[in-house]
Amino acid sequence: MTDRDDYEGATRAADARVAQFDDHASGFVGRFHHALHTTPALVPLIVLLAAIVTFGLLLGSKFFSPFALTLILQQVQIVGIVAAAQSLVILTAGIDLSVGAIAVISSVVMGQFTFRYGLPAEVSIVCGLAVGTLIGAVNGILVAVVRLPPFIVTLGMWQIVLAANFLYSANETIRSQDISNDAPVLQLLGWKFQIGGAVFTVGVVVMIALVFILAYVLRHTAWGRHVYAVGDDPDAAELSGVAVKRTLISVYATAGFICAIAGWALIGRIGSVSPTSGQLLNIESITAVVIGGISLFGGRGSILGTLFGALIVGVFTLGLRLMGADAQWTYLLIGVLIIAAVAVDQWIRKVAA
Repeated sequence: MTDRDDYEGATRAADARVAQFDDHASGFVGRFHHALHTTPALVPLIVLLAAIVTFGLLLGSKFFSPFALTLILQQVQIVGIVAAAQSLVILTAGIDLSVGAIAVISSVVMGQFTFRYGLPAEVSIVCGLAVGTLIGAVNGILVAVVRLPPFIVTLGMWQIVLAANFLYSANETIRSQDISNDAPVLQLLGWKFQIGGAVFTVGVVVMIALVFILAYVLRHTAWGRHVYAVGDDPDAAELSGVAVKRTLISVYATAGFICAIAGWALIGRIGSVSPTSGQLLNIESITAVVIGGISLFGGRGSILGTLFGALIVGVFTLGLRLMGADAQWTYLLIGVLIIAAVAVDQWIRKVAA
């Protein structure tokens, strides 16, 4: 056998290995992985549909009714709005631990400006939205310009805003009856309307509209592409001409504005203005984002996945409650889902690398 024969034999063997790899990559596992990589919302959507079908089979019409299914939307509307804000920040490889506090202080500003200073409720709402946006912008400046870690910045801001919330409101709750009589527009996002047997609130409509607007902006605008680029690799994004600092500041400011909307929805949901409300919004928003398939490492994920993540929590909560199960089972299953979601994200990144 000549050297040429040896060379041709080795080449054929190499070609066979490459062909075998291509066949594997184009097989079911390869196609499934590709689908997960290109459509991050697919996993939470599958889990959501599986949960709905499972509880529907176990509970029948008790769960599979228009009222029960729309009740889930009502229960997750606040978390869904705050999670949309959290999603923007996490897409930039950051995290915002102050989202819940921003939502609450925005609602307090709306209430106090109306009842303490006598401003029209519409003006107070605008002031509350402005306060939330300003706090978010401060977070963005500290992260982008001063270059402090997002975790530390937003942890500190959470404490500052939480303290300011109690100091400013003097721990005073504005009653639902007073709001209904004197400033009903503050409860606007809690107003209900019925379509057949389904009951919706204005807040649910706002949550869904907000998610679809953000999904469009992130996918089809230059700003959205910049958000993903900054989260994936800020240095490469800057070399490509992306204004990284400006993008980060705009992301945190937008997140603050969205949290202020959640504060307005919070008034409608509970009826009153309370400085002690929304204590778990930070954790619940991060839970929805992670279960929704947005990578904690930034640069990958879908805002629609976040909505699915919030709905998954709502489905498990209502389904287990209707079954009479202990509430701790909800936390257990959600904890499993969080770990599984991060494991899937790691697998997708490892195989795609």
